[in-house]
Amino acid sequence: MEHAHPVRRRTDRPAPQPKTAQAKGAFRALIDPLQRAIAAEGYVTPTPIQEQSIEPLLQGRDLLGTAQTGTGKTAAFALPLLQRFSKYRRRPRKNTPRALILAPTRELAAQIEQSIRTYGKFLRLSSTVIFGGVNQNPQVTALNRGVDILVATPGRLLDLMEQGHIHLDEVEVFILDEVDRMLDMGFIPDVKRVLKKIPEERQTLFFSATMPPPMEELAHTMVRNPIRVAIAPEKPAVERIAQKVLFVGKKSKNALLVSLLKNPRMKKVLIFTQMKHVANRVSKKLEQAGVHASAIHGNKSQAARTRALDGFKQGMFRALVATDVAARGLDVDDITHVINYDLPMESETYVHRIGRTARAGADGISISFCCAEERSLLRDIERLLGKRVPVELDHPFHSEEAYRSSRPAPNSMGRGGEPPWGGSRGKGRPGGKFSGYRGRGGRRGGNR
Repeated sequence: MEHAHPVRRRTDRPAPQPKTAQAKGAFRALIDPLQRAIAAEGYVTPTPIQEQSIEPLLQGRDLLGTAQTGTGKTAAFALPLLQRFSKYRRRPRKNTPRALILAPTRELAAQIEQSIRTYGKFLRLSSTVIFGGVNQNPQVTALNRGVDILVATPGRLLDLMEQGHIHLDEVEVFILDEVDRMLDMGFIPDVKRVLKKIPEERQTLFFSATMPPPMEELAHTMVRNPIRVAIAPEKPAVERIAQKVLFVGKKSKNALLVSLLKNPRMKKVLIFTQMKHVANRVSKKLEQAGVHASAIHGNKSQAARTRALDGFKQGMFRALVATDVAARGLDVDDITHVINYDLPMESETYVHRIGRTARAGADGISISFCCAEERSLLRDIERLLGKRVPVELDHPFHSEEAYRSSRPAPNSMGRGGEPPWGGSRGKGRPGGKFSGYRGRGGRRGGNR
């Protein structure tokens, strides 16, 4: 569980259990305490990024990685880091970490530190996480005691450095995660300031979801003779996700959402809105309808965001309503459905959103609402995907206006005059797995 007030954690619990399964692939290069820890989490076979990264990182190589959250990259860098420090153990020095991990958001930073504690629970190593939005005093106390591994967001890190609470002159391993998000959020100048305080002789790991030429240029100012690991999960993930678009009037979105959530198979649902106030409103409507829900966005305090995320992970909330900024780095297992209450302004964001389901080889379901005002956004998404998103027309809140305005001109229709949208009046009836209500014909929808 994440903590609103991060504290220093020691990974010095006794080792009560032997390994429950024989480690495979790159996991066999790990020391016994790490193998026990990952076996306790049910990990036996490494993911592709773990298979390609662990052994070179154990050898001290730099790494340039193209990978997203959900590929297993946290374990890919955390396990070699823990093994390195367990081999060359020394007492942590006050305010002077041996490893620094930078992440763009509070949620991602907290999740990384949680993973480090999980994987290192049979080792005598310490870690802490620092980020803004909460009182800095518990963080300063943890740093004063000394930590081996520091996970941080750039802003709070620089604040505490300027106050003299953090010294980076003994950092041996520097890890940057989701650098593309740091670029989007304007953190790159901060990263460069941090870089000037870190020894040149170090191991550096650089991860980004995409690697366009400017990003590659930036990476090569930080890494030396790196191994390159490229994991591209987006296309396979999209193929594993059953996508659907429902045309609906703007004022009927709440009613449609409540109707969909009557389906008991929607067990853990992530709902995206464009605006913070809409996220609040949608969450409130769901609660009024008897659906336990919470909202997460930038105007929420860190404590409130942590409570919402923890509640969603633990099943206290069936639905989490989020804006894109708040959902960056959000990694939650077993999300059954992603609902785009509002279509995103950027088509690439659609792929990131729906990729929150169908993790670790599982299947997932994505449902998008589209009103007349959003029809151009849907076209942009379909251009990016290279195909039409299947349409469910026969639902109680269908908007013919939104549907007709979204259809292509007659001269761009498919063969035989069929609308090339992946469906017609006879398709997408409520008997499928996307809905849980009765259609116009009175047939029972939902899963069977």
